[in-house]
Amino acid sequence: MSHPQFAAELLQRAEKQGPITIGLAGAGQMGTDIVVQVALMPGMRIGAISEVRPQAAIDAALLAGHDRSDIVQAPNAGAIDRAIEAGKIAVTEDLHALAAAGRIDVIIDATGNPNIGTLFALEVMKNGKHIVMLNVEADITIGRFLKEEARKAGVVYTGAAGDEPACTLEIIGFAKSLGFTIVAAGKGKNNPLNLDAVPADYEKEAAARNMNARMLVEFVDGSKTAIEMVAIANATGLVPDVPGMHGPTATLEELASVLCPREDGGVLHRKGVVDYSIGKGVAPGVFCIIETKHPRVLERMIDLKVGKGPYFTIFRPYHLTSLEVPLSAARAVVYKRADMEPLDHPVAEAVAVAKTNLGAGQSLGMIGENDYRGFAMTWEDARARGALPLGLAERAKVVKPIKAGDFLTYENSVPDDSMVITQIRRRLDQSDGRFVTNAA
Repeated sequence: MSHPQFAAELLQRAEKQGPITIGLAGAGQMGTDIVVQVALMPGMRIGAISEVRPQAAIDAALLAGHDRSDIVQAPNAGAIDRAIEAGKIAVTEDLHALAAAGRIDVIIDATGNPNIGTLFALEVMKNGKHIVMLNVEADITIGRFLKEEARKAGVVYTGAAGDEPACTLEIIGFAKSLGFTIVAAGKGKNNPLNLDAVPADYEKEAAARNMNARMLVEFVDGSKTAIEMVAIANATGLVPDVPGMHGPTATLEELASVLCPREDGGVLHRKGVVDYSIGKGVAPGVFCIIETKHPRVLERMIDLKVGKGPYFTIFRPYHLTSLEVPLSAARAVVYKRADMEPLDHPVAEAVAVAKTNLGAGQSLGMIGENDYRGFAMTWEDARARGALPLGLAERAKVVKPIKAGDFLTYENSVPDDSMVITQIRRRLDQSDGRFVTNAA
């Protein structure tokens, strides 16, 4: 959470050292928001944007109020640095040039591709720069490896403020620092849940909402919720209570009496879990269910109308997605601190479940397409089932027929070994003693 003095600190820093200079990879929906928001923030600026469609980056900068004459094409790192020194915004098609440019303090990855994001993050860190990843898919697959690489390079690797995981962590941290017991934490699901959703059925809605149908389906079919809850789990040690989580239709008022232990009338088998609700009044917010045993604290909480007790809902009614992201970049530079980073060992896994019957020899598409959806469970459970991590499903080959509703496993599918994310994950699994054999 930003300190009230943070804006003043950014201005003071800018007076002494110049504004925090951000490099941005990707000028899609999220990237464009970031360019516009940074232009409104004290003590910060966009120095360069890397985008395969340069016009998208130029349009984003124009939308943010920059003059066309202040937006220059830069083919290499030297050209990017010269543009920044002249107070201009560099646009490049080369991610390597962005990673290497010396005038950039911190880089935000808004590419949205787990494999490209991983390669890029490693290069950014090797170049001694902090990295803010909007790439939760990469984080849940190999985040602990990226965190370790950042530590070796003496830089910050962080998840992004504004996304539900970091917003939830904010209130978990608040509750923990007050000594409350964390019973459950999570989010309200924004889109109606339809496990069988495919892009063809959502083209119209996606167009109306100015988004890509695949991205919309990733939200609708529950994949994104699984990804986000696993990210929270692996940053805190909270776990999915049951495979797939409960996902009750609890309203904001009901949350604390539903996401609590069964002996107290709730649905949970244990305390310390991640979950989501599809009930009214929770989305687009994030929540943390807490418990206090002390009668004095209990009395005060009830008196302050937080709830009836003994369980209470701490609630943040909004998450501003891409608009908050620059705060993570600023905190990485000013405080050398991550807003969100994984623990050294994961406790949860998002795995892939077939949406339709899959035949041997088939090569799988992306998350949010027709082949599979994300599903959250504990790390141990995923291991015991030999389940394929969701982040490795794209371009995986089916080697045995898989029925709709069944898990993709290392036995019935083979991840694509040409992807660096697959290679890194295999090494992590081997160091955990999970030797993966493939039927390729």
